[in-house]
Amino acid sequence: MSEDNQKPEAQPSAVARGQREGHGRLGRIHQADWSTETQAIRSGQYRTEEQEHSEAIFPTSSFVFNSAAEAAAKFAGDVPGNIYSRFTNPTVRMFEERLAAMETPAGYAGGEISCIGTSSGMAAILATCMALLKQGDHIVSSRQVFGTTNVVFDKYLAKFGVTTTWVDLTDYEAWSAAIRPETKLLFLETPSNPLNEVADLDRLKAIAVAGDCLLVVDNCFCTPVLQQPLAFGADLIIHSATKYLDGQGRGIGGAVVGREDLVNEIKVFMRSGGFSMSPFNAWIFLKGLETLSIRMKAHCEQTAELARWLTEQSWVEKVYYCGLPTHPSHDIALRQQSGFGGVVSFTVAGGRDAAWRFIDGTRWISITANLGDVKTTMTHPGSTTHGRLSPEARAQAGIEDGLIRLCIGLESAEDIRKDLLSGSKAL
Repeated sequence: MSEDNQKPEAQPSAVARGQREGHGRLGRIHQADWSTETQAIRSGQYRTEEQEHSEAIFPTSSFVFNSAAEAAAKFAGDVPGNIYSRFTNPTVRMFEERLAAMETPAGYAGGEISCIGTSSGMAAILATCMALLKQGDHIVSSRQVFGTTNVVFDKYLAKFGVTTTWVDLTDYEAWSAAIRPETKLLFLETPSNPLNEVADLDRLKAIAVAGDCLLVVDNCFCTPVLQQPLAFGADLIIHSATKYLDGQGRGIGGAVVGREDLVNEIKVFMRSGGFSMSPFNAWIFLKGLETLSIRMKAHCEQTAELARWLTEQSWVEKVYYCGLPTHPSHDIALRQQSGFGGVVSFTVAGGRDAAWRFIDGTRWISITANLGDVKTTMTHPGSTTHGRLSPEARAQAGIEDGLIRLCIGLESAEDIRKDLLSGSKAL
């Protein structure tokens, strides 16, 4: 059997190492009935004989075998064990198991859920497509996705014969009409970046089932703390761990979570594809997950307060935040999410020049395209995150020249307001 076609390697279990699950002093720590908050702190850890309290980092490229026969058996996947950190590393596995536990809804009866960590959020998207699609297949995707996703689908997947039809996120008739016999997956982000539009996942799941398609949901804005797409029938969840899962802008990484059979296919591709998460970054993300629940609550509270304040400012034309009752997606978000997130966008009159003047007029808010940080960040989507799109594609996605995206951090809300007022003086 060639390496590319090998089944996913068996993972070392607590029992196989003579250790035990639950609250054991050694081995895998996990209980399925824990809340998301507890899963984020306790689930997935493998304690070694050193009995470390914090998760260990395994910065090694390879692992040693006791014999040639053992090496062969592990490479074949016949016995559990680590092989090579491109596709088996204990620290990465701890992150994967913890995130999978957090994304699994209470009482979930849809089968085993698995996760694979990747080198970036875009690597998670590309690995999913490379593993599950082939020449002649078709994707239906929301227009309201991260700009680089659009580039990957239209420029690179198209080179290999995978085509994409773009539809508006909340136009469910368009989703249904776009499905063909060769359609294999529906792809979306909800809430959308940067306009906070929210898709009705129940309706999209019904469309996916009718078209015999997979439903793939990017959960970057909400994280499993605010939304669990598997509860609404999603087959796979995409994460950019770089954002809220880390929470402090330290590492680049991604993940795919979902049905075990699908994730296993992605693991087979990843074994050779090499989009590997580094052990150090996996450890960073593990530490980020421990505070994710309290951070997301604080992000939501601050952003809601500032979104309401923005609606009262004369220099603001329009505010996009699904937590506002006036937002078209508010009712769906209220039903589908446990919070409204930390991203708010708004427009100013005067197009790109005015938006740039506003951004440059602030004093300390970070001008960067990253989001999910404890530091408040600001960007002009039309010339950064969505700058590689054509003017027509940006217009179709609702990315106006005067649009500014804020990702609200954990500084004082009053200080954030004062800096935004500094920017407004440049208009």
